[in-house]
Amino acid sequence: MSNVSTRLVRLLNMVPYFQANPRITRAEAAAALGVTEKQLHVDLEQLWLCGLPGYGPGDLIDFDFEGDTVEVTFTAGMDHPLRLTSPEATGVLVALRALLDVPGMLDPEAARSAIAKIESAAGEVAGSVAAADPEPVSGHASSVRAAVRDRRALEIDYYSASRDTLSTRVVDPIRIVLVADRTYLEAWCRTAEDVRLFRLDRIVDARLLDEPAAPPEPAVQAETDTSLFDADPSLPSATLLIAPSEGWMFDYYPLRVVRELADGTCEATMTYASDEWMARFVLGFGSTVTVLDPKSLADRVRDSAAKALAAYEPSGG
Repeated sequence: MSNVSTRLVRLLNMVPYFQANPRITRAEAAAALGVTEKQLHVDLEQLWLCGLPGYGPGDLIDFDFEGDTVEVTFTAGMDHPLRLTSPEATGVLVALRALLDVPGMLDPEAARSAIAKIESAAGEVAGSVAAADPEPVSGHASSVRAAVRDRRALEIDYYSASRDTLSTRVVDPIRIVLVADRTYLEAWCRTAEDVRLFRLDRIVDARLLDEPAAPPEPAVQAETDTSLFDADPSLPSATLLIAPSEGWMFDYYPLRVVRELADGTCEATMTYASDEWMARFVLGFGSTVTVLDPKSLADRVRDSAAKALAAYEPSGG
């Protein structure tokens, strides 16, 4: 057991121990708990800051120190067995089930054992977990996990809620991650030729391919980029050059500054749902916002601007 886990167990046991042994001396308590008197003092200082929501007088664990003795005057419920309410049991079960989707996050057998025990103790509560779970994982999650585990390419049918479209694409799985309480497959998308995140509950179908996954090595080594996420993390992003006069945009739109130039102009990235929407968005700022990437979006903005200008030309040329 790690040092953190050992101390946590000791702290959880200290309150009922001192309640069962009122006015015990620090030396006796330290010897019984297997720590030094200095460590005991640190533990007591820590417990003094723990307690119930509100975290004020009457909420926190309290002790009375008389001479060299210690006595618990308020336990904050630490001397009673843990009894989860229905919402609390549901929350713990949902969290444990979500963590099972993340390889290496925890011992799967330990998590399954904890889930079984909570379900058994919760009784009827367990039956309501499926309805209360905010993230029903698709039935194809097992295929996705197998693709990540075995490093195999995957063909998925993916529903994009922001576009209300269903697309089929071949991806090279990298890892499964948790982002904002949602489970995603991080993969190299061969269609977009870039890393994308796909919500597991929006993968309508998943088919393992008879070929190894081959994501670019830089994509595998890079950390998961969650800074650009807005609604659907599988959305594309654009790199924009924003004039100093439009600095207010950063307070209202999901922009991330990449670098600031000497003249105050900023290079920033922004996610968007469709090229059509993004083109209209950029055109509204005139020459103060320029699309640097992707080229297809820049071309679309340029063509739309040319057509708009042509409409104002005199019919006679």
